[in-house]
Amino acid sequence: MDIIQIPSVWALAILLVFGALWVAFGWWLGKKNNSLDDFMLAGRNVGFAFATATAMATWITSNTTLVAPQLTYQFGIWGMVGYSMAALGLILFAPLATRIKSLMPNGYTCGDFIRQRYGRFAWYVFLIVSMFYAFGWLVSLGMAGGILLSALSGIDYYIGMSAILLICVLYTLLGGLRAVIATDFIQTIIILLGVLWIAYVCLQDVGLEKIYSSVSHESPELLNLLFPAAIMFLFNNIFFGIGEIFHSNVWWSRAFAFKKDVGKKSFLLSGLLWFPIPIVTGFIALSAPALNIYPPTADMIGPLVAAKLLGEIGAIFVFVVVFSALASSLDSLLAATSDLLTKDIYKGLINKKASKQQLLRVSKITIVSLGIVTWILCLPRVTTLGELLNFTGAFVASTIWPIVFGLYQRRLNGLYAGLAMLIGTSLGLVGYFTIGFYVAALISCLFSLIICLIGIWLKNANFQWENLNESNKKQAGEM
Repeated sequence: MDIIQIPSVWALAILLVFGALWVAFGWWLGKKNNSLDDFMLAGRNVGFAFATATAMATWITSNTTLVAPQLTYQFGIWGMVGYSMAALGLILFAPLATRIKSLMPNGYTCGDFIRQRYGRFAWYVFLIVSMFYAFGWLVSLGMAGGILLSALSGIDYYIGMSAILLICVLYTLLGGLRAVIATDFIQTIIILLGVLWIAYVCLQDVGLEKIYSSVSHESPELLNLLFPAAIMFLFNNIFFGIGEIFHSNVWWSRAFAFKKDVGKKSFLLSGLLWFPIPIVTGFIALSAPALNIYPPTADMIGPLVAAKLLGEIGAIFVFVVVFSALASSLDSLLAATSDLLTKDIYKGLINKKASKQQLLRVSKITIVSLGIVTWILCLPRVTTLGELLNFTGAFVASTIWPIVFGLYQRRLNGLYAGLAMLIGTSLGLVGYFTIGFYVAALISCLFSLIICLIGIWLKNANFQWENLNESNKKQAGEM
C-alpha cells in the first residue's frame, strides 16, 4: 500500500490559515503588554489552568511526536518507556519552581540565579551550555517542521522548515510570553485529542496481536527487555530530561511568570499528564512492520504510520496535531532564549545600564535574530532529530547538580559548580562520540555529581539565600 499524503495545495492552505490565526492572536494579546515584565513574563500573573497547559504543551514537542516514535522504532519497548521518563523532569521541577519563586520573586532568568549564586566563572560556563542546548533544540524543531511537511504532503523540506519558523517568530514577536502561553493552551487540547484518536485507530485497525507478530518476526530485539543499548538509553534519557528542564530558561521563566503557589501544582500535574503521551506516540511506531512501512529515515516513522492509518482526512488532522506540538515548543524556546540573551548577555555584559524600554526593544530584535540563525543552521540536514537532540544531553545533564545544590545547599561554591558543568559536559561528549548518543547525559551527570560532592566536602561557602532576593530587588529598581 502507498503512503497517503495530503495534496500539496491543502498542506500550504493549512499552513497559511493556522499561521494567520496564530499571528493575529499574538498581535491581539500583545496589545496588553505594557512593560518588560508583561512581554517577558506575562505580568508574573499566570493562573493554574494556563500554567499547566503551557508546561505540558511546551514539553510535547517534535521530541514527543517525532523522536519518541523514532526511538521506539530503533530501541523498541525501552525506547518508548525511556522517553516517557522525561516526565520526571517536570515532576521534579515542581518543588524547585516554588523554591525559585520564593528565593527570587523579582528574577527574570536562570542566568540571574547562576551569576548571583555562583559568580562569573560558573555563569560563563552555564551560558555556553544553555546556548548549545537552545540552538540544538531550536534546530531540531525547525528540522521537524520540514520533515513533517515532507512526510505528510511531499512539500520540500526547506519550505516546511521556513514556514514554521516564520509563523512562530511572528506571533512570539508580537505577543511575547503572554501569546506563547495562550496559544499553548489551545495547542494542548488539539494535541491530546489527536494523540488519543491515532492510538485508538491503531488498536482497532491493526491490533496488538498483529503488531506483536510482525515485530517478533522482523525485529525481535525491539521486544527484548535486555537489549543493552536500549537499557542504557532508558537511564540516559532520565537524566537528559531532568537536565533539560532544570537548567533551561524555558522553565525558569515560567516559574517566575506563574502566580505564587501555582508553580508546584501545575508542574506536577503537567508531568503526570505528559507521562503517557510518548508511550502512545511511540507505540504506533511498532505497527510499522505490520503496515509495510519502511521510512527513508527513522525520524519520519511517526507521521508516516499515522497518515497511513487515518487516510487523507486523517493525515490532515495529524498534520495539525504535529504542527501544534512543534509550535508550542518553538515559540516557548524563542521567548526564553531571547530573555536569556537580552538579560544576561546584553545587560549583563554589553550595556549594564540598559533601561527596561531598551531591553524590550533588544528582546524583540533578538527573537527575529534567533529565527534567522536557526533557519541558517537548519539548511544542511546532517543528522536525525534523535541524534541531534541527544548531542545536547552531554551539556544539560552537567547542570542538574549545580542547580539542585545551588538552590538547597549553601556549601557549594562557584569554582566547583563551574568545574562540574565544564568537566561533566566534556566527558559526556567523549562518551557521545566514542560509545553512542545514549550514554552522553548519563556520563555527564555522574561526573558533575562527583565534582559537586568534592566541592561541598572541601569548601564551606555558606551562601546567604537572602542575597538572591536583595540583588534582584536592586536590579529591578535600576531598570
